[in-house]
Amino acid sequence: MIVELIHTIRVHIEKYMREQNLKLQHFSDITGINVGTLSAILKGNRPMSMNQLDQITSAMGLEKGFFYEIYGVESFIESAPHWRRLEPYLYECAGLGKLDSIQQVITHVTDDRSYIDELFDVAESFFARGLKEAALILYECVAHSEKYQHSERLALCQYRIFLLHKTINKFNNLNAAVKFEPFIEKLNEEIQLDAIKDLANLYGTINLWDKVFELANELILRTEFQVQLQSMRRKRKTRIAAYPLFTYKAYANLLMANVSEERKQYMKALEYTDVYEDIMDGIENPTEEEQELIDRFKGWAEGNRYLYKILSGNFEVLNRYLDYLDVNHEEITIACTYIVQAANQFSFNIDHALNRYENYIVQIKIERHVEGIYNEQASNFRYIRLFYELAKYRLNQNQIYQGIDHLITSLKRCVSSNDYMMCIKCIDLYGKYRDRASKTQKEQYTKLIDKLGVPTFRS
Repeated sequence: MIVELIHTIRVHIEKYMREQNLKLQHFSDITGINVGTLSAILKGNRPMSMNQLDQITSAMGLEKGFFYEIYGVESFIESAPHWRRLEPYLYECAGLGKLDSIQQVITHVTDDRSYIDELFDVAESFFARGLKEAALILYECVAHSEKYQHSERLALCQYRIFLLHKTINKFNNLNAAVKFEPFIEKLNEEIQLDAIKDLANLYGTINLWDKVFELANELILRTEFQVQLQSMRRKRKTRIAAYPLFTYKAYANLLMANVSEERKQYMKALEYTDVYEDIMDGIENPTEEEQELIDRFKGWAEGNRYLYKILSGNFEVLNRYLDYLDVNHEEITIACTYIVQAANQFSFNIDHALNRYENYIVQIKIERHVEGIYNEQASNFRYIRLFYELAKYRLNQNQIYQGIDHLITSLKRCVSSNDYMMCIKCIDLYGKYRDRASKTQKEQYTKLIDKLGVPTFRS
């Protein structure tokens, strides 16, 4: 098959020229390629560059990338690869989303480790540009080919793979975390701060709060070490970490506050909130970047104080919290979840708050999640919790139809993301009201249970 493919581009060109009755000079004029160069390409005496391939493809009226797969076979598998042609090929394929072509070529090229250094640099470039799927292919190939199994570059590859592999599936994320964690020690010491932060975030999304607390403590220790190290240096080096160092200590305390909240230790959560706000107050002459971070943490502190008080049963601050949310729209989903949760726990009527955000909740319900991103994975969990708590709230008010409707919304997302623990909670709550569900709701529920594949859970 490959033997046939290596001539396909030339065969296509020659066939096109015959059908269009084009002489070589005329086709040269159309493509903008020198007639001598074009002749050498067609005779197989000269390799074709990516730019020339695109010029020819365009002149033939074909979409860009039409010949890329064949070009990859001809130039990098059946012929000795040359970086001058391979690099632009990777960039063009990545830009067009031709991932299969990248995979095919890279698998062959990395066999002899000839271009491992260059491929890593391209992977980093793809990562920075947001070409995540293409970057993942390169990182995995480089990691597989890395000779020195304790190298910093291997660790960085594993870090990038960890970031790119995260999905909405809890078990997949746990596997990714367990696989990556041993590589943290091999990373640059500043990058370790980002890695620990990201790892703690992931453990939070799968509710392993003891692990989050452990990593938060580790983040504080490593940040303090870096601060001390920098104070001893005569000359400040270029920052490698994604954020200023003080941010990591503040974020670690924010994580500890989150853990305390999950443990229902709300006074302790308020103490940690005071700590990270005090860190922000201690920054003198902040840069524009630092001031933006200071404002962000102070905003979180304000909102979280309202939240912790409400979760403690103090609903006197609810209206002030709602005013805060009117300015901080990005926090509405998680805030509504906890407000409804607290209302369920303390049997407090929050209809006015739900009416205030009715349109927003409807919009949340119809939006779909995107797989593969940490924030979306966390948002997916909040979505499930929000509609589960709304279901409990409406069912407690004897608004059965609306309550079951919210419950089915939550269960549907549980099933699609394989969140079995929340599936069980939804199924248990539905069981208490199944006799009062409408015919349509019963049908929806049965379809979801069938999709879940657990025959014992039936309506």
